[in-house]
Amino acid sequence: MEYFLQQLVNGVTLGAVYGLIAIGYSMVYGIIGMINFAHGDIFMIGAFHALIVFLILGAVGISWLPLALLIVLIVGILLTSLYGWSVERIAYRPLRSSPRLAPLISAIGASIFLQNYVQLAQGARPKPLEQMVSGGFVIMESAGGFAVRISYIQVVIVVLTLALMAVFTWLIKGTALGRAQRACEQDRKMAALLGVDVDKTISLTFVIGASLAAVAGLMFTLYYGVIDFFIGFIAGIKAFTAAVLGGIGSLPGAMLGGLLIGVIEAFWSGYFSVEYKDVASFGVLVLVLIFRPTGLLGRPEIEKV
Repeated sequence: MEYFLQQLVNGVTLGAVYGLIAIGYSMVYGIIGMINFAHGDIFMIGAFHALIVFLILGAVGISWLPLALLIVLIVGILLTSLYGWSVERIAYRPLRSSPRLAPLISAIGASIFLQNYVQLAQGARPKPLEQMVSGGFVIMESAGGFAVRISYIQVVIVVLTLALMAVFTWLIKGTALGRAQRACEQDRKMAALLGVDVDKTISLTFVIGASLAAVAGLMFTLYYGVIDFFIGFIAGIKAFTAAVLGGIGSLPGAMLGGLLIGVIEAFWSGYFSVEYKDVASFGVLVLVLIFRPTGLLGRPEIEKV
């Protein structure tokens, strides 16, 4: 029982990171109907920004952890959002009226460019970061001495994810930007006729997705303590799987899919084989898509005639 709970804690933590990245995939797909394959690399850029800003703060003597985390979070979001905005302006906007295959290839090109750009700028070797948030507490201990532990960084990740989900739910449902996003999602031409600035709305959607990816990159760096230029590909594929599993285009579905993928990986790694944890995640995805092609919380598209 104690081991089961420990794997559940680990899975929820990992799933929260996947969920934040998956929301970026879902938001972009919901508005323009295309997959942003460069989004995983935006997450990787966010992780590198967090690492670089931590090193700069250490060099100038800012060592009080809450202040350092706040500065890293703000600077990381600002810089990473700029990359998300650039991807939309360069890889998507010029091809918006082209056949759907063209922006898809353009996004893959942007992904490869970002990977190689970081590899050249930062080197191919993994970059470590010393443990910034240490400690935790024990919630249960067995007679054999096995203790279920929750570290402080796991608490930070889950609480921050829940807070961001609440903020973005309010943003989508209760603000003018959210109404513009929902209007563009339903019919971009009609939204433009009604006065919605479609270009600005789509750009802000990419910026919001990149902001969430920056937060996920910071949490990944703090949790694992080592990053490299290739983490965006693996995490991006997992997050895309989570978005499809939950129902692409659905924000609650993206978070649910992320949590499921994280929990499946944690339990498979704990009880079976860590080498085949990806097989388990993708196997569940295949089963869900066979019996529910729209994903767990997705809605079928109804074509009006």
